[in-house]
Amino acid sequence: MAPETSIKAGKLPALVFSFWVMKICATTLGETAGDLLSMTLNIGYALSTVILLGVFAITLVAQLRAARFHPFLYWSVILSTSTAGTTMSDFMDRTLGLGYATGSAILLGVLIAVLLTWRLTERSISVTKVASLRTECFYWAAILASNTLGTALGDYLADDSGLGFAGGAALIGSLIAVIVVLYKFTPLSRVGLFWAAFVLTRPFGATMGDVLTKSPDKGGIGFGTIGSSIVLLAVLVGVIIYTMREKGGAAAEVEPLTPPAEPTT
Repeated sequence: MAPETSIKAGKLPALVFSFWVMKICATTLGETAGDLLSMTLNIGYALSTVILLGVFAITLVAQLRAARFHPFLYWSVILSTSTAGTTMSDFMDRTLGLGYATGSAILLGVLIAVLLTWRLTERSISVTKVASLRTECFYWAAILASNTLGTALGDYLADDSGLGFAGGAALIGSLIAVIVVLYKFTPLSRVGLFWAAFVLTRPFGATMGDVLTKSPDKGGIGFGTIGSSIVLLAVLVGVIIYTMREKGGAAAEVEPLTPPAEPTT
């Protein structure tokens, strides 16, 4: 009889409902906080990108050096990828003049390249198999690329497509709902559906961030970048604390890349 496959706790959170709530909240906060730094404080896209990439590097090093899952540290890295992704995308699309469609196409290519390299190197892009430093580096590279892509795609839907902020959010929200249905009622690849949902939550957050911050005459609610960022940060911290109390901030279980060998007789 083959021995039972060993599964250990990893450094990533369990993929439960609260994970997606925090992901959307963090990516929406990344949009409002990135705009707060680059636009409200008038630092500019280039300098904001340098600052936020520095923050990302600091949080990422701490995450990579950690021996176990720390909820606040993990979500700090997610938030830093989202804020840096916001200003990087805006720098490409606006300062460099590439435009939202071209910027989205370039960033989509970068994300595909990261995932393909990860798949060829590790034989799987499943987040339940992230158990080594190299695999975790691929994981965070994919997240940074997806969050940067999400900003460009969200801006494209809101501005160039004619849908507006609310229309863009509604479209992305509908696509996420379709993915949920496919996950529950079809045998489609769970890994593929996860990454589709993960990527789409970023433009959803981008458009929702614009809905919150932009003035009513531009199709928003008018909370502003400061007020929206404070509220979103409070919600994110609250949900993190709640999950830590309810489930001890449980980490996802990590599956081995290959099954254990059959014992010899």
